[in-house]
Amino acid sequence: MESNRNSAVWPPFTQMKTAKDPLEIVRAKDALLYDGYGKSYIDANSSWWVNVHGHGNTYLAKSIQDQFEKVDHVLLAGVTHEKVEELAKRVIGILPNHFTRVFFSDDGSTAIEVALKMVFQFWHNQGIPKRRIVALEGAYHGDTFGAMSIGQRGYFNKPFEHLFFDVDFLEFPTKEKEIEVLLKAKELFKTTEIAGLIVEPLVQGAAGMRMYSVGFLDKLVALAKENHVQVIFDEIMTGWGRTGKMFSMDHGSQKPDIVCLSKGLTGGVLPMGLTVASDKIYEAFLHEDTTKALLHGHSYTGNPLACAVACASLDLFEKKDIWENIDRIVEQHKRFTLRMESHSKVSEVRQIGTILALEIKTGQKTSYFSSIRDEAYDFFIENGILLRPLGNVIFLNPPYCTTDEQLAYCYEKIEDFLNR
Repeated sequence: MESNRNSAVWPPFTQMKTAKDPLEIVRAKDALLYDGYGKSYIDANSSWWVNVHGHGNTYLAKSIQDQFEKVDHVLLAGVTHEKVEELAKRVIGILPNHFTRVFFSDDGSTAIEVALKMVFQFWHNQGIPKRRIVALEGAYHGDTFGAMSIGQRGYFNKPFEHLFFDVDFLEFPTKEKEIEVLLKAKELFKTTEIAGLIVEPLVQGAAGMRMYSVGFLDKLVALAKENHVQVIFDEIMTGWGRTGKMFSMDHGSQKPDIVCLSKGLTGGVLPMGLTVASDKIYEAFLHEDTTKALLHGHSYTGNPLACAVACASLDLFEKKDIWENIDRIVEQHKRFTLRMESHSKVSEVRQIGTILALEIKTGQKTSYFSSIRDEAYDFFIENGILLRPLGNVIFLNPPYCTTDEQLAYCYEKIEDFLNR
């Protein structure tokens, strides 16, 4: 294993001047990762929230091999193939009925870029001057420039802010702030200048797994629709069972016009992003003038291998046992939440579906850059658990095959860390 000094790899979200040598993983199976010395680590955050079925799933592996023997890759402009057609139809089939079109890209951030372009061009094609976006404070939607523009300012992105487009941010809707935030949203929407609203529905991931109510989300989306504002749901992290239902939107009555999907889409095996739109959005791009088409694409758009493994992942979601496992993890999390609610070192415990977050008291404002992050990361690595705390927020978002014994061990070590 090369040290940071000798490695040619420039890793993400890492200050290389101070970083320790990375953990080298040589094998992975189910919820466990193994280093070169044979030590195992519970993949408690599903390798950045993507690996929903666990590692080394033989059904997913076979789908890739079978597809490779047919078509490994082909461009999607003017060409199509069996698996891209199948995946598009199946995704439409599990979403609300008004979703009719699937645009393929490479990851979550590019799925967001496509959604933003759809919204802006939707109004441009009709000659209607709507050029403003509303988002929530604390948002994280990716690291490309459009995605950064609608994310939290002064967080990761300060060097680039002079290049961002202007965005109207609403305060994060804590229970005490819901009415105030809705009034502000109504005021913005009434200007008739707002092209779109984008939110991470129910859970803000990188902000510390902050959670807000279904009731608030329904009211916000209803307000947007009353004022002809197109609504984007970023379900990149919250999709594929993470909130206890297939999608966060399944918890409420109000649905978006566009939804962005990635992460667990392929079972966490290959990169792929989807931007799924309603027929109303799609029809605004139909015209004799080619410049009114959605002139956007990627080299690997609709890659057959990624499409095949995504279809295989959907096969697994159709089986009863995966939902039994999700329900089992939810129940275990709820029990641990009850234990932790009164802990002297914990300021708040948040839980929805398979996502469990504990905010550690620091005497300061919650921050991604809290020194607790590195201390906690090292502690859990030493104890055979791989997770990346969000500052002073420790969270679990495990693969659905994680056993009760593995969950109990994670809970035990969280308590040990808090009690140190």
